[in-house]
Amino acid sequence: MSLTRDLVRLIRTKEVTESDLTQSALFVLDTLACALGALNTEPARILAAVAPPRTADTARRAFYLGGLSHILEMDDLHRDSVTHPGCVVIPAAWAIADARDLGGRAFLKAILAGYEACCRVGMAVGKAHYRIWHNTSTCGPFGSAMAAAELLGLGEDHAVWALGNAGTQSAGLWEFLASGAMSKHLHTARAAESGVLAAQLAAEGFTGAEHILEGEKGFFAGLCSDPAPEALTHDPSRPWEVGRTSIKPWPCCRHTHPAIDAALELHAKLGNTTLSKITVGAYRAALDVCDRLHPDDPYSARFSLQHCVAIALTEGRVDQQSFDAGARVRVAGERAKVSLHVDGGIEAAYPNAWGAIVTVETADGQVMSAIRSAAKGDAENPVDATELASKAHDLLVGGGMAEADAAQFILTVKSLTEDRPVRELDLFKLDRASHPA
Repeated sequence: MSLTRDLVRLIRTKEVTESDLTQSALFVLDTLACALGALNTEPARILAAVAPPRTADTARRAFYLGGLSHILEMDDLHRDSVTHPGCVVIPAAWAIADARDLGGRAFLKAILAGYEACCRVGMAVGKAHYRIWHNTSTCGPFGSAMAAAELLGLGEDHAVWALGNAGTQSAGLWEFLASGAMSKHLHTARAAESGVLAAQLAAEGFTGAEHILEGEKGFFAGLCSDPAPEALTHDPSRPWEVGRTSIKPWPCCRHTHPAIDAALELHAKLGNTTLSKITVGAYRAALDVCDRLHPDDPYSARFSLQHCVAIALTEGRVDQQSFDAGARVRVAGERAKVSLHVDGGIEAAYPNAWGAIVTVETADGQVMSAIRSAAKGDAENPVDATELASKAHDLLVGGGMAEADAAQFILTVKSLTEDRPVRELDLFKLDRASHPA
């Protein structure tokens, strides 16, 4: 028996309720809105040039949508695994469901399975993996392959092969952050595509390593110095991992969100008070990824705890314009006052809880703090269906969609639970204005 076989069996014996399908549809809405909201960006233009979405094959369509979904930094996040499952699993599932003209319910069930595989592998890689490897990129192929296996109707052996084929394609290094390169979008694009290819090959009898995770020369041995294999199948009867996945309210790295949430609370209390010192306590991974005192481009600013806290404290909001050149100049003085440190209690709770404490000292000597153990969008502090629809609407319209079309698109996604054909989403038609054939 292998870990991948155990995982396939765990997933295929979990109960799927109507509530689970409804929740799955909300995550589809979030991911597709993130993707279509990014259509007018330069990375989107490049992705479309390399993988034209209306003429590419199924795997390359997953590649295109997977890359597109991650551009705006608004896609979902599973804390325990430190993965963004939606931008990998949903593009893969959509590409196959669209190509095979499948109904919404099968599509939504496959997404539940894909999230489960991605998140459980992510929880098993250990903390050290994330210091070098981008978990979404390395663990994502397992999720996209599992979703694809469900939609292709693979039997157990073939599904295990699909996961083996997926795991051998795992990659994705954090080095892109040093220069603000676009590679992060490639990570999600390839993770989505790799899973589709892995499952398609398995469907044809192309075998994959059954012990790809725990084998002597497998995934854990090569990429993980402190793996936790038991996490892969721990508590199999608990709710689907999609229900433990967070939705982002702000367009920047999720590691910045607990501090943003705390800083917004302080902004409401401070008014125009002059600050002399700003301190942020967080967990080590947040500092490893987001310690950037002098971000010199919008992407770096999205990965700067100093900038995100400064803009939240100063302006009381964080949106797409909060990272442009003007915003970076406006808060340069406040950003310089921000110091970061690892807080022992917050570090001990990570990754089960992503927390932060923000403390400010005013010019007249007052000290105020705000702490978060669950940021807005976490399961303990959720974005509700109305708030999510509003986020999706703003993203869709921001990407160039007409107001009426955005409203109809949201309704179409929600009605997937009624087994509406996935093809009715017609993503290729919706992106035509931004990327003409």
